[in-house]
Amino acid sequence: VKFASIIMWKTSELMHPSRLKTITSQTRRYQSRRNITGIIIPSATTTNNHITNTNNYYYHNHDDKKTLQQQRTFMSSSSHRWHDYNFIIPKTKITTSKADVIQRRFFFLTTKSCSTTGHDHHHHHHHPLDPLTSQEIERASAATKKYLATIVKKDNDDEDDDYDPSSSIRFISVSLFEPAKNDLLSLPSGQEGHKDASTVHTTTTIGRKAEVVTLVNGICSELIIDLSSSSSSSSTKEEKDGDMEDDIAAAAKNDAIVLNHVDLPVGTQPLFTPDDCDLAEEISKSSPEVRRAVLERYGIQDVERELVCDPWSVHLADDRDKSLTVDKGTGLPRRLIQTFLYQRMLHLDTYEDNHYAHPIDIVPVVDLNTRKVVRIDGMDMDTDMDTDMDDGELARMKNKQKPPPKIPNLSVNYHRNLLSTNSYLQTKWREDRLRELNVVQPDGPSFHVHGNFVTWQNWSFRVGFNYREGLVLHDVQYEGRNVLHRASLVEMAVPYGDPHPPFQRKCAFDVGDYGLGYCANSLELGCDCLGNIYYFDTVLSNSKGEPVEKKKVVCMHEEDDGLLWKHVEYRNGHNESRRGRELIISSIATVVNYEYLFYWRLKQDGTIDFEIKLSGELSTNLLSSHEIEHNDGKPTHGTIVAPGVNAQVHQHMFCARLDMAVDGHKNTVSEVDVVSQPDTDISHYGNAFGAFETILKSEREAIRTYDATKSRSWKVSNAEGKTNYVNGKPTAYKLMPFTKGSAGPTVLTAPTSTVSSKGHFATANLWVTPHNEKERYPAGEYTPQGNGSIGLPQWTANDRSIDGEDVVLWHAFGVTHVPRVEDFPVMPSETTGFSLKPDGFFLGNPAIDLPPSTNEASTLAKQNQNSCCN
Repeated sequence: VKFASIIMWKTSELMHPSRLKTITSQTRRYQSRRNITGIIIPSATTTNNHITNTNNYYYHNHDDKKTLQQQRTFMSSSSHRWHDYNFIIPKTKITTSKADVIQRRFFFLTTKSCSTTGHDHHHHHHHPLDPLTSQEIERASAATKKYLATIVKKDNDDEDDDYDPSSSIRFISVSLFEPAKNDLLSLPSGQEGHKDASTVHTTTTIGRKAEVVTLVNGICSELIIDLSSSSSSSSTKEEKDGDMEDDIAAAAKNDAIVLNHVDLPVGTQPLFTPDDCDLAEEISKSSPEVRRAVLERYGIQDVERELVCDPWSVHLADDRDKSLTVDKGTGLPRRLIQTFLYQRMLHLDTYEDNHYAHPIDIVPVVDLNTRKVVRIDGMDMDTDMDTDMDDGELARMKNKQKPPPKIPNLSVNYHRNLLSTNSYLQTKWREDRLRELNVVQPDGPSFHVHGNFVTWQNWSFRVGFNYREGLVLHDVQYEGRNVLHRASLVEMAVPYGDPHPPFQRKCAFDVGDYGLGYCANSLELGCDCLGNIYYFDTVLSNSKGEPVEKKKVVCMHEEDDGLLWKHVEYRNGHNESRRGRELIISSIATVVNYEYLFYWRLKQDGTIDFEIKLSGELSTNLLSSHEIEHNDGKPTHGTIVAPGVNAQVHQHMFCARLDMAVDGHKNTVSEVDVVSQPDTDISHYGNAFGAFETILKSEREAIRTYDATKSRSWKVSNAEGKTNYVNGKPTAYKLMPFTKGSAGPTVLTAPTSTVSSKGHFATANLWVTPHNEKERYPAGEYTPQGNGSIGLPQWTANDRSIDGEDVVLWHAFGVTHVPRVEDFPVMPSETTGFSLKPDGFFLGNPAIDLPPSTNEASTLAKQNQNSCCN
């Protein structure tokens, strides 16, 4: 198998023939051993590096004896097809005219054999939206280490010879850098989603890139890495000829290349990886101050077995919290995690004991950069204990310390092996056992999968997955008509309503702080997913930049959806009914104590439902001294869910990003309210009410809140002239909030609070913006220790037009959770979600073509002879 490997060199200087000679001579050094066959030079007038007419290009070969015609013949021969190379070669001659003082690109073409081992032997078959493979992550990490190690080495010249500069690099993420939307839309028809990967590679010109986020000595950096074996580019920084030589060598070896590197402002904190969370618990457990405190207060000796530390980001609620973000001695930024502590009961002799039944009242705050505990809150002192206090200060504080509360020690367990140990809950399985209920599809599933591309019942879409958003749906179409360009859950604010220290800062942004992809479960057949299941695997990275394969992170299956439609003609008793079926694409994430179950449901009538179920365990705590002393030992902002165990009132405020494309990529958004009309001369019966539509023309107009009293919905209509033949209106879909679960309020924290600032997206249910590649996350790219300075409020401040534009809907919705006793020790699922329903998109019910069917496997249940109905 032959394929092309091309490096792109950019320069803005005058293109003189001597410059071309320099490039040529440097290329020749690698030609013999790296199979570099020539230089491909695009015209200054070409755009987006797309081939439009092969007659307009030529191939500049090193062999001066080869004529231009021979070169054209070489490139058009069966063994060197145009689509094997993904390059541009213009007829335009290199000159020294003023027109050449522009940005030019030079491509170095290589041909070599492609390995047939490993995942990447089909590398050129990858769709531009497919998640990165293990090999791509390794290549991106290697390029990052090589690039950053040089910088680190320069900054540490005084280190000894054994110093390894790459050891200072901590990877936050290595993930696909998704192509620009315009590039995806410019692909030939079908390539954006409607052909499997094996057909896409023949004409696509979009190279594969990785987006890398790192921490080096407390400084966060972003890098873009070119991974394409057919189009690699040098760094965007100005280079010298020697650097060009390195890039040519890298391209020849098929190495990934750093395209761009940006150091973010000091103090910027990226999300916490699974390795970071493990490290936080390790730091807290190994801290002499923490060990001393839990021993003196609670008699905990075996810290490794008894102590559990839940890692939470530090929400900066006040100036005192903000002062923690900088090390006073060094002036360097701190990377903070607070650890809520719990005790395991050792008499159960297991690590499976439900530690949330045994909360501890102190909260160590750790700095991941220095790997130290910097403060311990909740010691019931006038001032929380700072770990850099001297012994005298510490002794004086301890004299003011109140006696520690008693840790609840009852067994409150749900684990299958510990049910029998429960102190007051059920201790054995119920006797009225359910009989088997099997989901069987003897003919197999009705969906078809090609790589990450799926078709089912007129639907087609592409499955994506990344470390932050987790499950993503791309290019969702019905009968080949656009509905959604991209859909995902992009943020979640989880504020807790307890103002008693240290819980005034208890808040998490679970998507931006931890990443739903990192927290994704490997789903179990017959348990998490029932029926005939198709799984999607993925590959993420760890803190060393190594690939980590995660199996079964996305589950896809069909479910019976009850009756889709039915009517009986009562005059003659004739029945017409069709059972519906839905295709479910799901993923589950465990974020510390909570489980989030995400379900995209595609229905046969063109409806899309997004449902979230919330389960897992409540984050519990002991009552504060104020509640004990001044409220008769009752919680003021929570519920006692087990003896001595409090669960605080909180919210889960989600935000879905819906890049709409209803019958095209230019759409208009309107608000539809159903309201009554006052009596008039026309309507004096008092029965008039109807649906009234208001077009939302700008961003500020489109900041809207749901109103159940008006059955409010938001319609997204085509703005490219596509109308419905029946009603004459633009084709449309409508967003219907809270079709799953009960309707809830927007975020309940005060407008002046940091939660409302950083989580401002949750103060309204709808935001609409014109599409912008850089506007990805409503609370900003980096939420830990952030202040909300970048996000939806800032993007919408300019009040851009959204009328007839390429629009993105940001839908905020959620659950306000007042815990119940029944939510403990493990929570029955709460539900929330929304629907996207066709509204004039079709000419009628699109599901009337479903053929009638009767399920022959259904049987009559055996009747109980003692039934009262006999």
